[in-house]
Amino acid sequence: MEAYKKEFIEFMVESDVLKFGDFTLKSGRKSPFFMNAGAYVNGKQLRKLGEYYAKAIYDNYGLDFDVLFGPAYKGIPLAVATTMAFDELYGKEVRYCSDRKELKDHGADKGGFLGTTLKDGDRVVMIEDVTTSGKSMEETVPKVRNAANVEIKGLIVSLNRNEKGKGGEKTALDEIKDLYDFNTAAIVSMPEVIEVLYNKECNGKVVIDDDLKAAIDAYYEQYGVK
Repeated sequence: MEAYKKEFIEFMVESDVLKFGDFTLKSGRKSPFFMNAGAYVNGKQLRKLGEYYAKAIYDNYGLDFDVLFGPAYKGIPLAVATTMAFDELYGKEVRYCSDRKELKDHGADKGGFLGTTLKDGDRVVMIEDVTTSGKSMEETVPKVRNAANVEIKGLIVSLNRNEKGKGGEKTALDEIKDLYDFNTAAIVSMPEVIEVLYNKECNGKVVIDDDLKAAIDAYYEQYGVK
């Protein structure tokens, strides 16, 4: 496992972004773990987060893209922080773009987008926090493709939950890949999280003990991809 992946897993726990316990997801599933990117709230966290995303995007998609698109709302700071990290780490100038939940009908920047204007020929990487059902892609992929003749290179998320998507046979990331015909990737996957945290200390305590590991295993027995 790449060093930045292990660091990122510990960073999520330290930032109180990756939590373990009893959670009810939007899908209605009862999950023993939950990730909330909204808990990244200060400059130091966002700077490091952008660096982790940039490294993962570089590993998966290289530098052959022009725009990072972050769906509103949580995708907006992700896109901004990661464009800054690309400039710092790779000397690569990347533009950011996000959609608006409501159209703006006044001012010089009216319309349905924030940030850069998408242009014909732009190569776009989509950036999100986590994908469970793929619903946000249903809303944003058509917006991006209708805005200009762009090429979507792929999607990057923080965490691949590695569980069944809406179809019940493949992960949500694999469903998105097949449905929209672009690649999907994550900084880390849940198996990698377990590898790093199971019966190992983080911040002076064991995060995933035997009981929690059993709960995670039971969850994947029900919702994991066979």
